[in-house]
Amino acid sequence: MDNKKISEVFLEISEAIESGKFGKKVKIGLTTLGSEHGVENMKKAIELADSDLFEVVVIGEKVDDEHETYEVDNDEDMYKKMEELLDSGEIQACVTLHYNFPIGVSTVGRVITPGTGKEMFLATTTGTSDTERTKAMVRNTVAGVIAAKSCGIAKPTVGILNIDGARQVEKALKHFKDNGFDIEFAESQRADGGIVMRGNDLLMGSCDVMVTDSLTGNLLMKMFGSFTSGGNYETTGFGYGPGIGEGYERNIFIVSRASGAPVVANALKYAYQTVAGGIDNNKKSIYKQAEKADFKGILDSLTKKEAPKESSEEVKMPDKEVVSATISGIDILEIEDAVQALWKENIYAESGMGCTGPIVQVSDANLDKASQILKQNGYIE
Repeated sequence: MDNKKISEVFLEISEAIESGKFGKKVKIGLTTLGSEHGVENMKKAIELADSDLFEVVVIGEKVDDEHETYEVDNDEDMYKKMEELLDSGEIQACVTLHYNFPIGVSTVGRVITPGTGKEMFLATTTGTSDTERTKAMVRNTVAGVIAAKSCGIAKPTVGILNIDGARQVEKALKHFKDNGFDIEFAESQRADGGIVMRGNDLLMGSCDVMVTDSLTGNLLMKMFGSFTSGGNYETTGFGYGPGIGEGYERNIFIVSRASGAPVVANALKYAYQTVAGGIDNNKKSIYKQAEKADFKGILDSLTKKEAPKESSEEVKMPDKEVVSATISGIDILEIEDAVQALWKENIYAESGMGCTGPIVQVSDANLDKASQILKQNGYIE
């Protein structure tokens, strides 16, 4: 063993005695180029994140003489060095301001909800899990569960944001659970409940993991992070989170160029927390569990199918009648098909839009029969 290694060992022993924590200290990288608030912002973030639990390794512009630093002066070299350090195991995770993930990988953000002060994971916020929204949202659910469990939440509750495709995702996730995937569904705090979350639930943090598409998630991250500053400085939250996807091993955490020092500091803590919480093992075990629960088959069932050829059979609208009963839980893309399915059975129905999403309206007398027909045809659960 050379003198350098010997000195490192003695340093680790002395630090462990001082802190009471033994074992090799986790190293979290931080790239310092590209912030809209300058390198001083990154220096302040390191000071705020000061911890005996992990070391910050700087990649990019030097911020001080205290932290291990790999100096580079351009983005290309910075990312190459970051990847090299991650792949070699020299650092266990890295926080950076921008990164091009491959298709299939997207990031799980973490915010502080203003209604209750509760932390909530947004799955997902950057990157693309899949080119089709509903499939992406199912993949995002798994990524969100991985992130939450890695942060110590044993049974994270999952809600689905009420956007296009939410009802299809709800069906898929219920099927997923029936197949054995370990998932806990949240309940909306609105009076009608359900696992589809409304805007109020975003503010209250009604679930641990809020499932959405990454573009919507990105917008929400910016709103949660900078609504008190006017938009140019993100003040709260933990950043856009780690890139997670099947087979993807690098622990790369994203913050925005507009992220202020408090958010960057929290992102460093988020990175440490997931590493300490076994994110690498969680990825493997949870994706393995998903595979056993027919993950691929469920995703394939959501693939857009070609529109059926027009039938020569014309569906005649039954005689109109007063429609005062409503059936919800139908995806917006299937609402007119659902109405046609009822017309075929000589039940008059109309489509509409309620405060929680699309609805089919029928008479009170036909409510039970119509609901049964829609269930049989797969439009509702």
